Amino acid sequence: MNTIARLKLRAPARCIFRETFPARLEARTPFPVALGFIIVTAWLALARIHAQSPADARFEAIASLAETKMREYHVPGVAVGIVDGSRVTMRGLGVTSVEDPLPITAHTVFPIASISKTFTATMMMRLIEQGKVDLRAPVRTYLPDFHVQDETVSRDVTIWNLLTHTAGWEGQVSGPDRGEETLKNFVGTLGGLMQLAPPGMAWSYNNAGFSVAGRVIETVTGMSINAAVRELVFKPLGLMHAGTTAGDFIVNRFAIGHFTRGEDPPVLQRPFVPSTSVTAGGIGLCLTDLLTYAMFHMADGTATTGERLLSRAALELMRTPQLSKQGTDDEIGLAWHLRTVGPVRTAAHGGTLAGHILLLELVPEKNFAIGILANSNNGWRVIQDVERAALASYHGATFAKNQAVAHRGLVETLPVVEPLSNQPDPAPYIGRYVRPMNTVVVRADSRRVLVQVQPNDGNPQPEMSLSFYGPDRAIVTDGPDRGQSIEFVRGPAGDVRWIRVVGRIAVRSVR
Repeated sequence: MNTIARLKLRAPARCIFRETFPARLEARTPFPVALGFIIVTAWLALARIHAQSPADARFEAIASLAETKMREYHVPGVAVGIVDGSRVTMRGLGVTSVEDPLPITAHTVFPIASISKTFTATMMMRLIEQGKVDLRAPVRTYLPDFHVQDETVSRDVTIWNLLTHTAGWEGQVSGPDRGEETLKNFVGTLGGLMQLAPPGMAWSYNNAGFSVAGRVIETVTGMSINAAVRELVFKPLGLMHAGTTAGDFIVNRFAIGHFTRGEDPPVLQRPFVPSTSVTAGGIGLCLTDLLTYAMFHMADGTATTGERLLSRAALELMRTPQLSKQGTDDEIGLAWHLRTVGPVRTAAHGGTLAGHILLLELVPEKNFAIGILANSNNGWRVIQDVERAALASYHGATFAKNQAVAHRGLVETLPVVEPLSNQPDPAPYIGRYVRPMNTVVVRADSRRVLVQVQPNDGNPQPEMSLSFYGPDRAIVTDGPDRGQSIEFVRGPAGDVRWIRVVGRIAVRSVR
């Protein structure tokens, strides 16, 4: 029996994402930038790049919506593409930079940030099918010296935990750029990494886990992670504009990240710093490459050259629910975030990095995919509207009332929320919840439940007022984070043990 067949026979454990919000911009907008933004709005009317087959009326409506939302949210550039059966349509809108505007095309490179995690899982699945890695094996099988703060976890945590965000340790950490020694150096610094939950107990978005997975790939292949992703994914799929370093990006037309505050014109993110972890968020590519990659994942595992890269079973396993995300209706596969929208099942991943917001979403049963790449911190607003319009137009799929946040890595609000008419007793939720870098304080007054994130630097964020819309599920009702979901996660005894804010847990303090 082959490895994938054995894995499918093992029932996955059933366990009871946007990235962090961009920093607020404090700089004044110089006149050249304002002038650049005027140029951007002109380009929106001119820079329409078609690729492959001509667009149909549905795609034209989606592209028109994207243009409208770009203007509304002050987003300089977007690339949007749809795979619909055998038909692939792409369009570039706007410009790469408000200061040096070039039109976005189907070959403009964007850093895809956390969408890179699906490439990590793809590499790992290739190694699994080659018999070099066992999905359920402990990490120490491949990294004998691996350790975090908890010795039991260090010994028992598995490759599966890494790819499902269930390792349980603090995940919002990264290491300095050390070239080809980056991941090795990073993994060697994890000895004091705080354990927030036992592995598999509480789902929590975990960048560090995917960095550890990258180091496993390096060890097993004997290659740097940059070389490994080229050999295992980029080359066999013919991804001509894909890369992992700033040097790779700058030889292509590159979409510069921007920040927008309020109604001010967008300004460039300076400097642009790529993710130091290729496997957590360091890949960059163009829309053409992204949709080629999407089509591979919805097909039978064969490259366009005829080379067999993965079995269909392996691809399906990546999209098979491994566990539920407590406090939501969504599930996690192997890197892919899974949810049901109306009549269809989607597998998706978003990304956020240095003024870029991005989404890849698959509907495998329909051989449908949508890729949306934006070069602004406000891009998530465009993506949210365009994604929902595309699913409705092509598949009659609309989001249910109180449909929770999914495909982490992308800022996303709940589109339609109806709070509970009878709000729960706040007593089970009140308390202090800790992470290494902050404390989350939950309190109640006579009218509402309030949450405040208190960073260790002594500058507390504004309190957020909550309203519960389901069991252990709440929504922020005011302020800059209005519409965001906050979830509470219960332990084995049924008590509230964790709070999850922007996809990441903090554990309740017993003090």
